Amino acid sequence: MYDVVIIGGGPGGYAAALYAHNFGLKVALVEKERVGGTCLLRGCIPAKSWLKTAEVFAHAKKASEFGVHVGEPTLDWEAALNRKNVIVDGLVRGLSGLLKSRQVDVIEGYGRLAGGGVEVAAKDGAVRRLEAKNVVLATGSKPRSIPGYDFDGTRIVSSREALDWSERPNRVAIIGAGAIGSEFALILGSTGSEVHLFEMLDQVIPGAEPEAAKALAREMKKKGVKIRTGVGVGPAEVGDERVVVPFEGDYVEVDKVLVAVGRAPVTDDLGLETTRVEVDRGFIEVDPNTMMTAEPNIYAVGDIVAGTPQLAHAGFAEGIAAITHIATGEIAPVDYRAIPLVVYTDPELASVGLTEAAAREAGYDVEVHDHGMRGVGRAIIQGEVGGLVKVVSEKDGPILGATVIGPSAGELIHELMYAVAWEALPAEAAAFIHAHPTISEAIGETLLSAAGRSLH
Repeated sequence: MYDVVIIGGGPGGYAAALYAHNFGLKVALVEKERVGGTCLLRGCIPAKSWLKTAEVFAHAKKASEFGVHVGEPTLDWEAALNRKNVIVDGLVRGLSGLLKSRQVDVIEGYGRLAGGGVEVAAKDGAVRRLEAKNVVLATGSKPRSIPGYDFDGTRIVSSREALDWSERPNRVAIIGAGAIGSEFALILGSTGSEVHLFEMLDQVIPGAEPEAAKALAREMKKKGVKIRTGVGVGPAEVGDERVVVPFEGDYVEVDKVLVAVGRAPVTDDLGLETTRVEVDRGFIEVDPNTMMTAEPNIYAVGDIVAGTPQLAHAGFAEGIAAITHIATGEIAPVDYRAIPLVVYTDPELASVGLTEAAAREAGYDVEVHDHGMRGVGRAIIQGEVGGLVKVVSEKDGPILGATVIGPSAGELIHELMYAVAWEALPAEAAAFIHAHPTISEAIGETLLSAAGRSLH
């Protein structure tokens, strides 16, 4: 009898399994593939490896601007692919070793709820039953498609196939300009592909601060990405050597189409129909304080949870919350207000808390302050001045949200994460000193302005 059986070895699942050792719980982790889930195997980690390759290639091309002459760089796509695979394999080995050291029983197979426990079907057809006091569902998500763009793995692909392209495609259409679509647009545009990026809404990174989205779009266009926002596409015409993507009386002809319109929860064939678990369009409803479903002792974490961000670090926190409740009966709710979102484009775009539009919609009387990178010495030195910092605060009240676009935005946003989480007043946050010359000075300047006493 296990204290906890976890179905799914992605961030939410393996975080729950690792955290359980703090309480001496006996844990089994059921996973049909390698541990790591989408994030490690075919999402966050491999994508960022490709982004680093694209960044190095782009920097090498403009090295002469810094007085460094290296000649025209060439890209060894196969070497970059191998590097990505080495990174992923190394992290999988490390995670597997960590799970073993925490005495987690990793069981390979497909897990589903059955008779109060978990039934596991192995690849060879053998079926075994695991008795469990508690079950944590962490089965993750899969790429969505749209009508006329069924995935075939060759011409019309998801991010999963695109991460393993054996060679760089010359012409690509990307449907969807959210985080995944925009990151791939930068990878391909920076390395020489002809890229057409389509988005039905009115900006790249829908939901982001418009100023940040505009700044990112400007930089993407400089790298050759052809952006079309507020545009829908018609059904693709797939041939042996090309794909035609029609849109609003026009069309583009490409070699590949990458569909990046979001991710769907993987909750089919989990045995949910035998329980009281409530499901909304495939997503599982939970108590946000405990992550427990409507079925006692069955919990859900990660991408399958209704109404929460599909982010690996959100899954980590949800796994911790579930295990805390299982082990102690106490609650450790996730503070979704203060979960950072990072888009690893060039420049990076990161945000936390409420945007200006969301704050106004929520009824706040807001004040908004921003500071561009063009006056920041370190940004000028690095040749990356297209970004900004924007802080949204309640009038005579705390900081509600912030956005950073620029070099290392994904690292810088955590300073503002603390301000949002601790409901800091702008004057309180502005009292801290930022080193000179650093990119973080842009945050300090913005906070000074928000506190009513700007410097530069």
